[in-house]
Amino acid sequence: MSRILVTGGAGRLGRSVVAVLADAGHDVVSVDRVEVPGLRAVQVVHELTDASAAAALFQEHRPEAVVHLAGIAVPFSAPDEVTFRTNTSLAVAVIAGAREAGVGAVLISSSPTVIGYGAPAGWTPSALPIDETHPVAPWNAYAAAKVAIEELVQAAVRADTPLRLGLFRPCYVVSPEEWEGAPTQQGHTIADRLDDPSLAAVSLFNYVDARDAGEFVLAWLARADAAPNGSVFFVGAQDSLVREPVGPALAKHVPETAGLATALGPSDPVFSSAKAERLLGWRARRSWRTELVTPPEAHARKAAPVTGETVA
Repeated sequence: MSRILVTGGAGRLGRSVVAVLADAGHDVVSVDRVEVPGLRAVQVVHELTDASAAAALFQEHRPEAVVHLAGIAVPFSAPDEVTFRTNTSLAVAVIAGAREAGVGAVLISSSPTVIGYGAPAGWTPSALPIDETHPVAPWNAYAAAKVAIEELVQAAVRADTPLRLGLFRPCYVVSPEEWEGAPTQQGHTIADRLDDPSLAAVSLFNYVDARDAGEFVLAWLARADAAPNGSVFFVGAQDSLVREPVGPALAKHVPETAGLATALGPSDPVFSSAKAERLLGWRARRSWRTELVTPPEAHARKAAPVTGETVA
């Protein structure tokens, strides 16, 4: 058993990451601005505002590894300068604080938005499916901050830090309650995204179950040495969040992809997670086809006793 500190552990992704780590027998410390009921972790309310504060916190709890999820999670949900400053300063504090406190490994959350899809001036992918070799081309402060964070990690690697560092780009995160009809971070539901493909086309129909993302974190912690230091991974489901064949749907809603979308099979993901499977042995296990709960099923789930399943 290891002690793992998760920043942003009270969030949509963080709750599932904490649950997966706890299920695996790890001692988890969640650091966030709020506490949430039922989280299987020591909960610490803390603002990781600078490296000295982060180092003091890490020295107090002595984690073997840090999983950094905290930050402004939605583009345009705050002024650009706030988004960029908040997200980059948190990453700087975590990396520097971990180094000072002697933490062994740090895994940091980035975003698929770094590649630039949705740019008002137009965007065409270099290839489909998209993998980690695709060029980055951020067009907003949120994505630019994520690129800066990725570069901070690479700078730390080039500086020959003793830290084991990794980055992951989780696709559109779906928490367990959202399969049952809870609103997503955009305010609509997963059923809405399936009924109106234009909603999911904005993010190229990508998604990942939060529990699968938690299992990626677990895999990285176990096998980080199998990948070059500072490696980045796309983390997504094995299919696309759309009912119709994804190639024609993508070409219809994102016309710039039309010449490349024919390379995709009917239910293929637009973002490939093959690197994570090859180096870490991780592969998403859940699909909207099996997880989405219709209203009668949701009612039955809530009425039935829960056995052998952690609710995140």
